[in-house]
Amino acid sequence: MKEELVLIKNDFLKFITTSWDKIDDFITVHYFFVGISILLVLFIYYVIYRLVRKGIRQVNEEKLPKERKEILTRFARYIFYFAVGVYVLGLFGIKLSAIWGAAGIAGVAIGFAAQTSVSNLISGIFIVSEKSIKLGDTIIINGVTGVVDTISLLSVRVHTHDNQMVRIPNSSIINSLLTNNSYNSYRRYLLNVSVAYESDLALAMETLKKAPALCPTARTDPAPNAWIDSFGESGINLILAIWFDNSDFLAVKTEAFIAVKKVFDEAKIEIPYNKIVVHNA
Repeated sequence: MKEELVLIKNDFLKFITTSWDKIDDFITVHYFFVGISILLVLFIYYVIYRLVRKGIRQVNEEKLPKERKEILTRFARYIFYFAVGVYVLGLFGIKLSAIWGAAGIAGVAIGFAAQTSVSNLISGIFIVSEKSIKLGDTIIINGVTGVVDTISLLSVRVHTHDNQMVRIPNSSIINSLLTNNSYNSYRRYLLNVSVAYESDLALAMETLKKAPALCPTARTDPAPNAWIDSFGESGINLILAIWFDNSDFLAVKTEAFIAVKKVFDEAKIEIPYNKIVVHNA
């Protein structure tokens, strides 16, 4: 048993000695300086990337909005990763042309599969450059209404009013009708209301125009307005137009309904609705 332990010990020491000799042969002055130069190049790449990222973030937000800073920062990071990858592959004698050539049919298939991503990427550049949306805007796209949370190179993420996250590909935004409710600081709310055919239209219009004064969140500039829209099946349709700040949408909508009902009740103007009349036989 002791002899076996001695043999194992001798074999282990021999292995350690042989391995160290090989490592010692490999670690030469030449390889030492090669390693230092590689680390230096990678460090320079990293410093340049950090300086570029810092420079982007220090630009005034009036010249470069927050969402554009985020996209440019991501773009700089992708370039940094790509440059490091190309450099490391070059150290092993691997060239990108050889990789693409070896890919063959697989590369073509990947190219076709990447068409959607490229389309979204180009669309993202257009979205950022034309400044049609920004973080915090309320937008409507393909029937989805939500507040913009992030704008990336491939998609825009919004959260709906019931707090669901929706990811919208950039190509969909470019190719569809986009409504941005927050693009301007204020907008107009239209309230449709009907009056009975027996009503005095002049009195109805005069009464309807009193409603905005009862809405605290309604703007006076631009001034509210009202007009006759059409003859309906059960009444004459009127429209009340009220301007409001974007943040006051729900408030002004509620106030408008309450105000119209109040002024019409005071003027004894009937708002028609469907009725069922039952006669005794």
